[in-house]
Amino acid sequence: MLIQWFPGHMTKAFRLMEKEIKLVDTIIYVLDSRAPFSCVNPKFPSLIGDKPIIYVFNKVDLSEKNKIDEWINGYFKSENTRCITLDSTASGMGKKVESAILDVCKPKIEKFKAKGVKPVLRAMVMGVPNCGKSTLINNLCGKAKTVTGNKPGVTKGKQWVKIASGIELLDMPGTLWPAFDNTKVAKHLAYIGSIKEEVLDIPELAVELIGDLRHINQNILENRYNIQIDEIDTNLEVLEKICESRKFLVRGGDYDYDRCCGAIVSDFKQGKMGCITLDDFKEIKLLTKKDRKEKKDA
Repeated sequence: MLIQWFPGHMTKAFRLMEKEIKLVDTIIYVLDSRAPFSCVNPKFPSLIGDKPIIYVFNKVDLSEKNKIDEWINGYFKSENTRCITLDSTASGMGKKVESAILDVCKPKIEKFKAKGVKPVLRAMVMGVPNCGKSTLINNLCGKAKTVTGNKPGVTKGKQWVKIASGIELLDMPGTLWPAFDNTKVAKHLAYIGSIKEEVLDIPELAVELIGDLRHINQNILENRYNIQIDEIDTNLEVLEKICESRKFLVRGGDYDYDRCCGAIVSDFKQGKMGCITLDDFKEIKLLTKKDRKEKKDA
């Protein structure tokens, strides 16, 4: 399915980032652990430059630990990065981020310390919509200083927030990119709630999600909806089994596809299907190598 969503405020947000990034010492890059690779904005590397990055693997309680370890060690970890796993809704988790900021900013701290001055450390918080940036900042502050919501596009402008340890955070709007070259990435972003539902075909998205979850482990669907899936079942037939199990029926006994599809997509977003990481490191690594070879041959 074709998915595109790049409203005007995202263009404005990117320009704002270009302007403000020179004021910060480090980047806090928030990723949804259910799809860490899909959360990487291809426009950000040129924007970030050589500034140190703290990758925050958020919503780790909804992901598969072994897969996240693979992504950290095989893709995100480097001399200029730090990687943290956490659930930003859990009390005290912000301290892990605070420690990482102090760590990557050691050169600046030592430089100012020699002059007898305690510097203010500034970090820009970025990521795709609905990855949990504002919730993380509120955790760091110990109280609600930013607006949060379980939908994309809640934060519309920049917001500086001071925390007790002399660190200032710049909360930026969630930002996607103008075109998705990879349909799998687009789907994963839609599944985790980074794309506004109003621009999506929810029934088609739900059928795609059923297929992807069957590929990962069909027990996910069997356990959640108390159904039995046969190998010969089509994704539509699995959808109908869920309709029957959940009594999503209309008058006359026909299937209420719209209601069922909405429930499936919502269940995944809310983490009701268990710990799942959609992005497979080995699979995407092979696809990336293939893409590079095709571009070289072309």
